[in-house]
Amino acid sequence: LERYHVDGLRVDAVASMIYRDYSRKPGEWIPNQYGGRENLEALDFLKRLNEVVYGSRPGAITVAEESTAWPMVSRPVHLGGLGFGFKWNMGWMHDVLEYMRNDPIHRKYHHNQLTFGLLYAWTENFVLPLSHDEVVYGKGSLLRKMPGDDWQRFANLRLLYAFMWAYPGKKLLFMGGEFGQSSEWNHDQGLEWWLLDAGPYHRGVRALVADLNRLYRALPALHQLDSDQAGFAWMDCDDWEQSAISFCRFAKDPADLVLCACNFTPVVRRGYRVGVPRPGYYAELVNTDSRLYGGSDVGHGGGVLAEPIPWHGQPHSLLLTLPPLGALWLRPTGS
Repeated sequence: LERYHVDGLRVDAVASMIYRDYSRKPGEWIPNQYGGRENLEALDFLKRLNEVVYGSRPGAITVAEESTAWPMVSRPVHLGGLGFGFKWNMGWMHDVLEYMRNDPIHRKYHHNQLTFGLLYAWTENFVLPLSHDEVVYGKGSLLRKMPGDDWQRFANLRLLYAFMWAYPGKKLLFMGGEFGQSSEWNHDQGLEWWLLDAGPYHRGVRALVADLNRLYRALPALHQLDSDQAGFAWMDCDDWEQSAISFCRFAKDPADLVLCACNFTPVVRRGYRVGVPRPGYYAELVNTDSRLYGGSDVGHGGGVLAEPIPWHGQPHSLLLTLPPLGALWLRPTGS
């Protein structure tokens, strides 16, 4: 942190440090002085580490890769936490990647894998990790995890990214994912940059990630309340039959919002009504099916006007066309 000015520290396998019996059989570990399984010395070390980092380098961060339900990993030490700034959301990563691996015709039977994470999303300051761990040792690249032909695989990947960027939590995307590398990561080889010259799909993924990053920085609704329940509201999480979801993200000013609507099947959903909290014209900020990203260009030509028809418990609603294997971001313009 001092000499090389790294942005922060990620501590791997925290669970193996804080539990004396982690991956050990009975008789292979010694209880602590109180007879418990907690490694008190390791806990003190982690707390002190975080106190020193945040006390001496306020601009740095620490991140815990912790896979259990240990509470308050990313809460301050003086409040009883371990003091990390963030915790990897391993549950979200496993659930969502497992869901995306399913053929779209079967996804409706696994709808809870999309929605379950919101039950605990505000218990920690989470990072959504699509990390190196998911693209090595025979696991395949993110693109290869997606089902279908080339068109469907790329559409699925773009849909995953738009869903992830709109979902509460900070974003982590390992190198190669930003343009849909075909092969899994190999530390003995460079990234497959030549794929950007092999057709529109890889360039489309790169363009989408660039736009998602630009909008994520520019729109307070997407980042101001990442760890606060006030920054999120489901519009509809129950449409398992059509494998569709919709939700709003809110800034500190609740009038500043972004609607995300996702269709996890290759069937175009025309006349699909979604409730919204505000009237007015909703500009289409992102359409992952845009031809700019290699899609089929099913959309709204710029946006859609809210109607005074109550829906999903909201006073207004939008009549949308959900693109195939696509996500939409829409934002009220106030006019």
